[in-house]
Amino acid sequence: MNIQAGRGSGAGLPVHEQVYRRLRDMVLFGDLAPGQAVTIQGLVAELDTGMTPVREALRRLTAEGAMEALGNRRIVVPELGAAAIRELTEARIALEPLLASKAARRATDGDVAALAAIDAALDQAIARGDIGAYLKENYQFHVYLNDLAQAPIVTAMVEGLWLRFGPSLRVVCGQVGTRNLPDRHKELLAALSRRDGAEAARAMESDVCQGMDLILGGLPPQD
Repeated sequence: MNIQAGRGSGAGLPVHEQVYRRLRDMVLFGDLAPGQAVTIQGLVAELDTGMTPVREALRRLTAEGAMEALGNRRIVVPELGAAAIRELTEARIALEPLLASKAARRATDGDVAALAAIDAALDQAIARGDIGAYLKENYQFHVYLNDLAQAPIVTAMVEGLWLRFGPSLRVVCGQVGTRNLPDRHKELLAALSRRDGAEAARAMESDVCQGMDLILGGLPPQD
């Protein structure tokens, strides 16, 4: 299984790709918070790299909607409002259950065991209150499942959606703590074990709705 997300520095890849992946993970896992402005110079120092790969990484992330240019050479992770979160929810519901259904039809016993091991590590992160580990294990679970579907066009679209809501999920985790974070992974695993695509799709839709509702509920009150 070729899992490419939450993947570390990507040693052996060109420098510009390593920098992109490092910065991408900083956005995805909330190391850069929504509304937090950064500068190219600051990222060059933090990532200990050159200005050209940082510029290229920021250009790619801006094109993907994960960051926005503010002017004065500042870049920011967008802050999501209720309308954006609802739209992201609709997009995820349209795509991720489809991937789960495809994955269920292709899953082997080894795949189910690998996903169960990731979910066990996720449960351990919840038990010890480790938000960073929770976010990475949760993402790894979904990445493995999506890769299993063997639908690269849809999977790429989903990865773009995760980049947009990932920072907000980190904020919510900090508000509610890991023990209050729901998921439907056990239902997904059961559906995968039975190779039941329809049930896997339903479990994924529930998982998506629970997570996005949590983000929506964590928004500050609107004036």
